[in-house]
Amino acid sequence: MAIYLDPPLWPAHGTHFSHLISDTSLGELHAFAAAAGIPDRAFDGDHYDVAEARYGALVAAGAVPVEGRVLVRKLIDSGLRIPARRRSGSLKLPLLTRWNAVLPGHDALFLDLLDRWGEEHRKYHGRTHLLAVLEALDLLTEPADPPRTVLLAAWFHDAVYRGIAGQDEEESARLAEERLAHAGLPAAEVDEVARLVRMTADHQPEPGDGAAALLSDADLSVLGGEPAAYARYLAAVRQDFAHIGDDDFAAGRAAVVRQLLLLDPLFRTPRGRTLWLDAARRNLQAELG
Repeated sequence: MAIYLDPPLWPAHGTHFSHLISDTSLGELHAFAAAAGIPDRAFDGDHYDVAEARYGALVAAGAVPVEGRVLVRKLIDSGLRIPARRRSGSLKLPLLTRWNAVLPGHDALFLDLLDRWGEEHRKYHGRTHLLAVLEALDLLTEPADPPRTVLLAAWFHDAVYRGIAGQDEEESARLAEERLAHAGLPAAEVDEVARLVRMTADHQPEPGDGAAALLSDADLSVLGGEPAAYARYLAAVRQDFAHIGDDDFAAGRAAVVRQLLLLDPLFRTPRGRTLWLDAARRNLQAELG
């Protein structure tokens, strides 16, 4: 039972903010915050936002300082975390923090990608999906960090999205090649990112391709959600294709589900199979039925 605090890295209101969480209960968190004089308005569902000026005092009062990703994992393990899909707002700050961990100093590229992922026509393939894929990569690689090329491929894998299978992935890969080369990344890294993005067109990495296995499993992790979460995923996918009639959508979706059920293995990493395989098969078979 402990209170945790991550570094003050989130910019807002002319300063930077940390997150304060409990790994046990909201009651414990509220009691600690009240004793520390943190106002109720700083509470945001599963954490308190606290300005960096208070960081030292909170640590002195007993908050355990940890890295941001460690804090997120502890919050997930506690069962208190509010999933990203249930949060309002643009997700700009959590995505900015993750971007700065993988490619700092390239704010213009971050803002361009953020705009792309926030396009109005995206319902499932939006910022919530991007954050979910990045969080799934955390789960697949913990306690280590995911490779930079895999993380960048996650950022670019649906950067172009018009609902055209194959073409979207190819255009996203070309965008990655152009923007990452302009950002000064080594050619080998640029090529690897583009290769991984293209792999998401069919989610069939070659045996032994560990990087592609990570990205494929993270991208498909939504299939292994609880029934209510899977239902929300299906509803969002249907909204992505709102321009297609019900009969045509049903036929096309059934073909996608059959293809996914034929993938053997569906998840390529041992950790991915442990986390999501059984639930994914149940969800897909129920949907097809």
